[in-house]
Amino acid sequence: MNKVLLIIKREYFSRVKKKSFLLLTFLVPLFFIGMYVMVFYLTKKSFEDSHATVYVIDQEQHTGDQLKSNKNVTFIVSSRSLAEQRKELDPEKDNTGILIIPKDFYQNSSIEYLTVGKSGIATQSEIESQLKQIVRNYEYTKAGINIQKLDSISPEIHLVAKELTETGAEKTSHTEVAMGIAMALSILIYISLFLYGAQVMRGIIEEKSSRIVEVIISSVKPFQLMLGKIIGIGMVGLTQFILWLILTFSLTALATSTIMSRADLSSAVSSQPNGQQASALSQSGFDLEGAMQSINFTELIICFFVFFIGGYLLYSALFAAAGSAVESETEASQFTMPITMPLLLTYILSFGVLVNDPNGPVATWLSFIPLTSPIAMLVRIPFGVPMWQIIVSALLLIGGFLFTTWVAARIYRVGILMYGKKASFKEMIKWFNYKR
Repeated sequence: MNKVLLIIKREYFSRVKKKSFLLLTFLVPLFFIGMYVMVFYLTKKSFEDSHATVYVIDQEQHTGDQLKSNKNVTFIVSSRSLAEQRKELDPEKDNTGILIIPKDFYQNSSIEYLTVGKSGIATQSEIESQLKQIVRNYEYTKAGINIQKLDSISPEIHLVAKELTETGAEKTSHTEVAMGIAMALSILIYISLFLYGAQVMRGIIEEKSSRIVEVIISSVKPFQLMLGKIIGIGMVGLTQFILWLILTFSLTALATSTIMSRADLSSAVSSQPNGQQASALSQSGFDLEGAMQSINFTELIICFFVFFIGGYLLYSALFAAAGSAVESETEASQFTMPITMPLLLTYILSFGVLVNDPNGPVATWLSFIPLTSPIAMLVRIPFGVPMWQIIVSALLLIGGFLFTTWVAARIYRVGILMYGKKASFKEMIKWFNYKR
């Protein structure tokens, strides 16, 4: 046991003290916050720069005046001829164009839009939308329908989905919040298991190729070495996760308080005229506070660490067996794909089957299979999962880890000392059955 602890200590501190670990730990939260800021800025900037100016040649003479300018498009009815207006187009501006409305527009609804370069999709969509409404109003008038009365009929439906709890009480389900959390967890757990599992395999390959493992094996058993590596690198992953969470929440709180305080926000909202203090979320019927209360974050965080640790231990054992069978990362690719296939399949299904039917038979069975449960169960938990299913899934995952570790250890003990022979699945089966 002391030898295993020494290996864990060596693997943990040798990685934690690396500059790459420190840089990655502190830069990842900054990267994500910076990325979101950049996305918001570029999105806003693109909308500002994509404002189009459309010169309208209205040959029909009654349609151009009905086009309304907005923040995306400015319509200018031109009195010039088409030839004269074409000379006025600026070749350096892609967001200017000429809209030609023919005399028989209401008969064939055909129009042309001329630009120097390729016109933007948003501009084309805006033009088509407004012209469709103009044609629709023309047909309504022609049929004797009162357009003002028709426009005044604008029903709004706010669907409030509720779920029954085990006690029979009702609570708002907030499916959209659960879906967002499920997607985030599936991405996070997939990347994490693959990243840290690959680190175990890479560490074994490096020691095997440099022949250091021969010195280590002389004083410890192969199983002790494999177990120490798996636990040590797993502790590195947990340390990094905890630091990421602390840094992300701290930086987010700091950025929020720096940009705008709660008092400033309340003052800005209360200063709006005509009682328009409600936010866009409130107007749409979305209750942010209720949505946060609908998710049991304590259960979610505990389950995340349980299934992350269990999934990591299981897949790391498989990666360790693969690493012991090869002498370079290039050769390891033939084993990496079969190992990660169940994880990849569940990750892909999480964007469709698991989210749309979290309590269906496919999602339920995948959450019980050890190779797929780390993702499947975490995707289902935000939607509400019976406690007995979580416990059974966790126990099966632990059992799967113990069995996988036993299988991997039998392969590892032989493969770690094999050189100059290209391994295959058939060869690994022989190593598993080898007795000494």
